[in-house]
Amino acid sequence: MSTEQNQNQESFRDHIATIESDGRRHWIYPKKPKGKFYKWRTYVSWGLLLFLFAGPFIMIEGEPLLMINIFDRKFVIFGQIFWPQDFYLFVIAMLMLILFIILFTVVYGRIFCGWVCPQTIFMEMVFRKIEYWIEGDYKKQEKLDKMPWTSEKIRKKVLKNGIFILISVFIAHTFLAYIIGIKQTGEIITSAPTENAAGFAAMIIFSGLFYGVFARFREQVCIIACPYGRLQGVLLDNKSIVVAYDFKRGEPRESFRKSENRRELGKGDCVDCGLCVDVCPTGIDIRNGTQLECINCTACIDACDSVMDRVGLPRGLVRYASEDEIEKGTKFKFTGRMVAYTAVLGILVSAFLVLLTVRSPIDATVLRSQGTLFQELENGKIQNLYSYKVMNKTNKDIIVQFKLEETDAELKLIGNVPMIPKGSSMEGALMIIMDKSELDGYKTEVRVSIYDGEERLESVKTTFIGPM
Repeated sequence: MSTEQNQNQESFRDHIATIESDGRRHWIYPKKPKGKFYKWRTYVSWGLLLFLFAGPFIMIEGEPLLMINIFDRKFVIFGQIFWPQDFYLFVIAMLMLILFIILFTVVYGRIFCGWVCPQTIFMEMVFRKIEYWIEGDYKKQEKLDKMPWTSEKIRKKVLKNGIFILISVFIAHTFLAYIIGIKQTGEIITSAPTENAAGFAAMIIFSGLFYGVFARFREQVCIIACPYGRLQGVLLDNKSIVVAYDFKRGEPRESFRKSENRRELGKGDCVDCGLCVDVCPTGIDIRNGTQLECINCTACIDACDSVMDRVGLPRGLVRYASEDEIEKGTKFKFTGRMVAYTAVLGILVSAFLVLLTVRSPIDATVLRSQGTLFQELENGKIQNLYSYKVMNKTNKDIIVQFKLEETDAELKLIGNVPMIPKGSSMEGALMIIMDKSELDGYKTEVRVSIYDGEERLESVKTTFIGPM
């Protein structure tokens, strides 16, 4: 191994590949990847992008497939409406997501980053492909950036950045549709900016943000901004499956010469072509081992396999493997930590499904009106005044009826029988009248049930007061 290689192996953890020694940005020009994994990643990205952009238009019983309306505190998941009262379900869902990502990282490394992460998909499968199409492969891109501002450079840069801006605007509109709904987004698009200044400003800000991320910030999101990359150092161990270089097979690395027997000459299978570094979107050398910047995008696997094919050596010098598999030759197996994470995840999923199943279609409160006392009627019965609030969490309008359970007391609704539109709430007042013989001291607990026709939607407890 050369002196330069030794120095690289000793110092690579002392700096980030995208930062020069003097602190300036080192711009990464990755070579256009190709191969089996890149092809399958492209197919996966097509499916995810189709789902993302079609999502706001998919309706289930009049509600969108997914909407996170933080302004109206209304959340829709697969057509089901959730309100702040269902926050406990959101907490469980977030815990499930976090544990799911942790479990996947412990077992399969950063497979999420390389295959599913929106940042990776947009950067590598949308913006980078456009860049290759307009400016050419990595050498041509670097040459173009260094050349003076000729008509060719201006034409290519204007075309590329113009398309980047259009895509960024489209992405911003899509994400806004997930927040406020496709109907309101359409109204913002079709109305004059002065009619909806806040919406128009949000569009400009988010479009600029997306453009800045994918045109300039790029891989720095994964290296600097994303906390998940920092967490992997805690989550990964020597049994986790990652994109890894087989150093036992590859070292010592030496250049390739035709018809040589590398084993007899004491050479490893790595021909030191540097192609794995050229294709890396974060500029690292996978041969230095697992690193913070690695997003497990598999570009180095495809590049190395193509070289191995050309020189007649077996594929898999860079592959999905664990540290133990490479160093000790041990097969992958579930560890106690993996089993524990899986068990906790299973418990959370089960609890979430149970809570989702028993979730009430409405949220109701019936409380004694503040500042009022009981009234004794001429017939000797006692009357209490109550206020109620009912929130309809379903996708349909409901006409509610109030009934008392387990008592002969009388319930009188003040006003008309309330019809509550879907996703709305209704407030009103009612009276409960009880005979003194039914009272259980100063305070008596009563149960009020809310019905939609013959279906009982909810049952709540309240307190009835009478003379001591």
